[in-house]
Amino acid sequence: MKNLAHRIAKIKAEEPKIRNRNLAQKLGISEAELLTSSLGENVTLLEGDWKELLKLIHKMGYVMALTRNEYCVHERKGVYDNITFYKGGHNMGVAVNPDIDLRFFMNEWHYGLAVEMPRGNTTMYSFQFFNKKGVAIHKIFSTPKSNIEAYKMLVEQFKATEQTPIIDADNSPDPIKEITPDGEIDVEGFQNTWRNLKDTHNFFGMLRKYKVSRKQGLRLAPKDFTTQIDKDAVVRMLEMAAKDKVSIMCFLHSKGTIQIHTGEVKNLMFYGDWYNVMDPKFNLHLNMNGVKEAWIVKKPTDDGIVTSLELFDENEDLITYFFGARKPGKPELESWKKTIESIQKVENLV
Repeated sequence: MKNLAHRIAKIKAEEPKIRNRNLAQKLGISEAELLTSSLGENVTLLEGDWKELLKLIHKMGYVMALTRNEYCVHERKGVYDNITFYKGGHNMGVAVNPDIDLRFFMNEWHYGLAVEMPRGNTTMYSFQFFNKKGVAIHKIFSTPKSNIEAYKMLVEQFKATEQTPIIDADNSPDPIKEITPDGEIDVEGFQNTWRNLKDTHNFFGMLRKYKVSRKQGLRLAPKDFTTQIDKDAVVRMLEMAAKDKVSIMCFLHSKGTIQIHTGEVKNLMFYGDWYNVMDPKFNLHLNMNGVKEAWIVKKPTDDGIVTSLELFDENEDLITYFFGARKPGKPELESWKKTIESIQKVENLV
């Protein structure tokens, strides 16, 4: 631990603004292991039922929920409420609110920490959750409007009896992604099922049924249901949506959480390689270097065709994806259709 502390201090001296995630990567350990090297200082190890903790977050009032993957960070402010968990082996749950809109896959939730983070003259108080590998799957941060006394009470309620650093995070390599060869797939059946979809939620079940990866499915889709487009289309889409005040939905997956924003976007900017939405209640940070492919995808529903813009990395993993704002029972926004048509027209002129 002394050696680790020395290495941490050395890197921080060289890079004062380095984030914990990047610091952990430089050290060759997980973020959870890095944080618990500071147990008793600004970090507290938690234990108990994470479902029960999540149901109590509403006591903090106005907070910020953060979910990220390798190339994108999704931050949404609001009240963490209206949470339901379902029975079954998938161990899933939802938080359905106009602002905090989440899907939980609790089998992935392993470690929990309370972390206090100095920020200038103030402190951000957070709950941070990690999978067995010590990789962050969801974080909840205080805001100036949060009830910090409620936060401290929750920390005490879920504080682990033994405050022992995490040193046993699973460091085994990720399993190799198995892709079914195209020749072994019932492409005709797959395409017919796609044409007859009734709900966008059935899309994932269709991929599982035919043992097709998401990116592979876009290649094998029925004619005119998918179109590959340049990766900068996402920038054009967001700029057009902001200009025309189009309400969008932005989804981001970590290993254990899906986080969703619904609403307009306004303040857009590049900062280095990152393209950012910097609105008061919603921030999105997208590393454009990580985006290798962009696709426009059409899915039939009982309410008509629903169109998404989906971004993938070099490993064919989904980074983030966008829809026009909608609810079941309502057709796709005409303004969203026009936005998608516009970014395709620009592509066709290149």
